[in-house]
Amino acid sequence: MSLRSLWNWFSPHAWRTLLFLCAALGYWFISSIPAPPGAQPEAMKAVAIFAVCIFFYVTNLIPLMITSLMAVILFPLAGVLDSKTTFALFGNQVVFFILGAFILASPFMRSGLSKRIALAVLQRFAGSPRVLLLGILIFPAFLSCWMSEHAVAAMMFPIVMDIADCLGLAPQTSRFGKAMFLIMASGCIIGGITTFLGGGRAPLAVGILKEATGQTVDFIPWALAALPTTLLLLFVAYFLFLYLYPPEIRELENVQERLEQRRRELGAISGREIAVGILMLATIIAWMIYGKTFGLANIAIIAVIVAFILRLTDWREVEEDVNWGIFLMYGGAICLGYAMEKTGGAEWLARNTLGAFVHSPVLLIAAISLLAITLTELISNSAVVALLMPVALSMGRDLGIDPRVMTMVVAIPSGLAFMLPMGTPATAIAFSSGFLTTRDTARTGLILFPIGWLIFNVSIYWVWPMLGFEVP
Repeated sequence: MSLRSLWNWFSPHAWRTLLFLCAALGYWFISSIPAPPGAQPEAMKAVAIFAVCIFFYVTNLIPLMITSLMAVILFPLAGVLDSKTTFALFGNQVVFFILGAFILASPFMRSGLSKRIALAVLQRFAGSPRVLLLGILIFPAFLSCWMSEHAVAAMMFPIVMDIADCLGLAPQTSRFGKAMFLIMASGCIIGGITTFLGGGRAPLAVGILKEATGQTVDFIPWALAALPTTLLLLFVAYFLFLYLYPPEIRELENVQERLEQRRRELGAISGREIAVGILMLATIIAWMIYGKTFGLANIAIIAVIVAFILRLTDWREVEEDVNWGIFLMYGGAICLGYAMEKTGGAEWLARNTLGAFVHSPVLLIAAISLLAITLTELISNSAVVALLMPVALSMGRDLGIDPRVMTMVVAIPSGLAFMLPMGTPATAIAFSSGFLTTRDTARTGLILFPIGWLIFNVSIYWVWPMLGFEVP
């Protein structure tokens, strides 16, 4: 190979090569720092691997899932954890809970039940533009409590698009069109923080908590802790969008007829839809009542088995609907948190970052929640959880804060990404409508950002103590 051909191959990859070299140098430099007193000798190697993984999460040099696999290999190779311990962390029950929840969402969507419910609900709200906006906000928020907010946004998008087409709204100029898509995305995002089912970040955080401390947060206490933020943010979002984008139309001509037509196209409700609805309802009730006794993961897997026994779904549909790579991401993130906590690396990192500036529980909770909301606009919320959980747990322990509180302080705000289309798929889906510009999402996000952060922090001190979470 000539020097010229070698250069022609290398030049497009030069930037990536430079970043990989920076990651390697960063690993070498951090791992060469002496371990702090009281920590295991491998603590700084754990910190080095953690730093390299976060670097890859942020730069997206390689897919998030492959970064997690890399962590799984590096820990045994560096002598931080043995192979048995490392691979066993992928068997964490949280991973199987997420797996079960994602599989159950497939027949709920495929059967047409979710769309049937959406059309029926929106028909009830189609009396006026303001009332319709309320329905487009509240229903996705409610549904995102029980299934992935991304799936809810994907389900709602064609319905809202159909309404916009029926009304003849002009893309990027219609205020009502902008409001509908923005409020749809916001409903999905806000509702998604309420329970473990809105996304993977909450179960991931609980999994890291479990491996690090042996403690956990159950389904209902988590939902009750997040509910004040959810309800107040929904209230604020509704009136904010009405103020920023007052509807230019007064009547919803033909909308009722169009929604009814879409319902008729679905035909009569099928036995599959009824069975799927009963199974989903029974599973949710079981999570609420028996989650602590039998385990959320066990209930989820039992429900999945029942779905296949009753032929409510098949493996082909599940293969297409479930993002299997995400489970590698979660397993790797749990592994990162476990290694950082057990070796003492998290304590070193905490003391040398926020520990130099934050010396009180109030400031720590405010700082961690602010970081979570800020970072989730830029990188995956699962990566945000993986980044902040070790630091939050270590600093919280030093300041006498319940680790369950610190877990929710990281996970709940990390779901509130409103500003940028890349912040969450719900916003990206709404943005793809053509009705929105980046200025629209950024403007509303910049307002909801501080309001959401403030509401969340106030609820910690006014509501959480009544739920049994001690906040210093």
